[in-house]
Amino acid sequence: MSTYSRVHRTLLQLFLCVCVGLWAGLIIGFVTEYYTSNAYSPVQDVADSCRTGAATNVIFGLALGYKSVIIPIFAIAISIFVSFSFAAMYGVAVAALGMLSTIATGLAIDAYGPISDNAGGIAEMAGMSHRIRERTDALDAAGNTTAAIGKGFAIGSAALVSLALFGAFVSRAGVHTVDVLTPKVIIGLLVGAMLPYWFSAMTMKSVGSAALKMVEEVRRQFNTIPGLMEGTAKPDYATCVKISTDASIKEMIPPGCLVMLTPLIVGFFFGVETLSGVLAGSLVSGVQIAISASNTGGAWDNAKKYIEVQN
Repeated sequence: MSTYSRVHRTLLQLFLCVCVGLWAGLIIGFVTEYYTSNAYSPVQDVADSCRTGAATNVIFGLALGYKSVIIPIFAIAISIFVSFSFAAMYGVAVAALGMLSTIATGLAIDAYGPISDNAGGIAEMAGMSHRIRERTDALDAAGNTTAAIGKGFAIGSAALVSLALFGAFVSRAGVHTVDVLTPKVIIGLLVGAMLPYWFSAMTMKSVGSAALKMVEEVRRQFNTIPGLMEGTAKPDYATCVKISTDASIKEMIPPGCLVMLTPLIVGFFFGVETLSGVLAGSLVSGVQIAISASNTGGAWDNAKKYIEVQN
């Protein structure tokens, strides 16, 4: 085979890797829209489950999130297999690049959600007509779906990039094979699979703590500001904003330390094999949790919008 033929074949293989990543991203986007838009049955079922209380709503929402993981994981797995067959780990990285080739559109889609949400808040605080609020609610529902789609693209591309980086780490560290029957590797896999849950617990508790402070501040304002309950006085928005912004910065310090210090501690005390297991376990577990949590939140948000529209 001539040099030109080899180069042409390599370029074709890399092009196919890009296409595989792009199509995997599109599949993830379509699946995310199906599971988070109130135009489809999954979100409508979640909304209908609210008839019997909050408990069934939580159960249906979690089940929706868990089920929404299936097709995206198959799409990511197939893209990894095909791209690795074409160009090994470099092909996986190129597939991630293909998934990220729509980054401009993804950023625009992701930014649409907060814009429409804030538009609805402004309309509410300005006392605009109910018709305008209905329109902003429709935009907000669409924004929730687009935000979830943007997260799906980010999660899928992050999985591919993480796998490519894991391959680079294994190659650089001189680990030719990772034997899962080795106790050190098993321990690393278990600990790595646990880390996303630990991270999620810390962030969720942070949100709960900030919410408690916010509720206490709102109650204080209702009790101390005359006319606030009747709507004749304005609330102190600045204090509430300060609570949320302070919490968003301070409460992310422990999760950030967890992410940065864990590989250093594991690698220093337990060696490369255990660290390989930790990285692999966190990659596998983190992708599942990220997709599930993102779609569950989007479905709950749009289920609320669906109930408001129906009533």
